[in-house]
Amino acid sequence: MQFGIFTVSDITADPTTGHTPSEAEKIQAAVTIAKHAEEVGLDVYAIGEHHNPPFWSSSPTTTLAYIAAQTERLILSTATTLITTNDPVKIAEDYAMLQHLSGGRVDLIMGRGNTGPVYPWFGKDIRQGLPLAIENYALLHKLWREDVVDWEGKFRTPLQGFTSTPRPLDGVAPFVWHGSIRTPEIAEQAAYYGDGFFANNIFWPKEHYQRLIDLYRQRFAHYGHGTPEQAIVGLGGQVFMSANSQDAVRQFRPYFDNAPVYGHGPSLEDFSEMTPLTVGSPQQVIDRYAAMRETFGDYQRQLFLIDHAGLPLKTVLEQLDILGGEVVPVLRKELAQGRGPEVPDAPTHAARVRAVYGDGPAREARPRANRGDNLSGPSPYQDAPARAGAAFGVGAGR
Repeated sequence: MQFGIFTVSDITADPTTGHTPSEAEKIQAAVTIAKHAEEVGLDVYAIGEHHNPPFWSSSPTTTLAYIAAQTERLILSTATTLITTNDPVKIAEDYAMLQHLSGGRVDLIMGRGNTGPVYPWFGKDIRQGLPLAIENYALLHKLWREDVVDWEGKFRTPLQGFTSTPRPLDGVAPFVWHGSIRTPEIAEQAAYYGDGFFANNIFWPKEHYQRLIDLYRQRFAHYGHGTPEQAIVGLGGQVFMSANSQDAVRQFRPYFDNAPVYGHGPSLEDFSEMTPLTVGSPQQVIDRYAAMRETFGDYQRQLFLIDHAGLPLKTVLEQLDILGGEVVPVLRKELAQGRGPEVPDAPTHAARVRAVYGDGPAREARPRANRGDNLSGPSPYQDAPARAGAAFGVGAGR
């Protein structure tokens, strides 16, 4: 299993001091947090995408590339990449570039996001959210797997003889998780492609996410990708810890009570009972999250939200120390016990390259000499066979 943290990139006032961090403070803090996540032995750092205050993460690839340059092992992910309002061509280019710069330490969680006004900001219609998600991902999937793409859809101009550059590292596209908190069509999409499904179960009761994950597993098998147990599942979660559970509750309560992210709704105790939010001792967190597979089955990735609601950087780093030092090592052992031999490991670039090439050499994309428009030759790459008529859309799948 992989364990890590994710950030929603909110900028929230600290209710205990009244201090509201600047954007500059929060951006630099994110880098510090990601580096410390690697230092304490976590596997993944994931960042959301937002284009409005009070959030700062409008450019995940820029942030993750900067973090990649200062880490060695950490897998860099998103939570989520907006497949509806981003151009799939730009996603293909940006994340393939990040793949190269990070040595393959990158994957993505694709989603529609939960900020409705973002659609018109990027010239899209929120009423087309699901069709956009389906069509845009179909194009992205194709761009990463075919050197020359002809495409015609409903929501963007057609492509003829188009090559997305750079090609994915080693000829293997970044792994994709499809993230959803409420939409069965997204679980279906993940199953159709044999991709991962990420249920960010931080706001609703577990039974809601159980239905989505069960649907994904059943449809994953239906499409011939393996058994339901071989489907790739990730979960979100949120914790706040102290050696003494009463201290944890006392310290976290003002943040919970005042943070807009919690909506000033149920009490901390009620919210903790209804959702995976666990505020208490490290052992309470271990017990709660070790039991997740009783509901969801064996899964591959667990991410925790720990840097939100106005918590200061010092506190977040202390939470990371507890998570990496006391909680995750125990969870690794407990969740490994009784894990069926058919349950796959969490996806990594190296493992996926081996699955494609075995012990042989991986692809190194080398362009032919051409005019740069893909119309003057059969394929722009030396190692790719010609596709008859591909440059002009003849006989090409759409």
